[in-house]
Amino acid sequence: MASMTDVIFLLLIFFMLSSTLVAPNALKLLLPQSNNQTAAKPVTTVSITKELQYYINDEGALKRVAFQEIEPFLVQKFGGQPEPYISLHADRSVPFEEVVKIMNIARKNDFKLIVATAKED
Repeated sequence: MASMTDVIFLLLIFFMLSSTLVAPNALKLLLPQSNNQTAAKPVTTVSITKELQYYINDEGALKRVAFQEIEPFLVQKFGGQPEPYISLHADRSVPFEEVVKIMNIARKNDFKLIVATAKED
């Protein structure tokens, strides 16, 4: 029984150490609040940080891109699909002009755009 406890203890230590080495693929954004929700499932996510850096979720990995690269990337990836849904995650401090730029890209290419928000308190 003592040896089994040692093995479990070593496994616990191993998993604790290995979990701290994994860097999460997430951006910390303060989203605007809303009480509306949609049931549509987006095929990808475009994120804008408060530093006006753009990120696209490319097959589960966040990829930093320049604004000029967003439209060609989305058209190449989802241009053939009928009305693909794209989720826009913009920090609440991002100027509205930057959000409208992404909205214009979606409208021009017939993408459906979902603006992500945090739930109202």
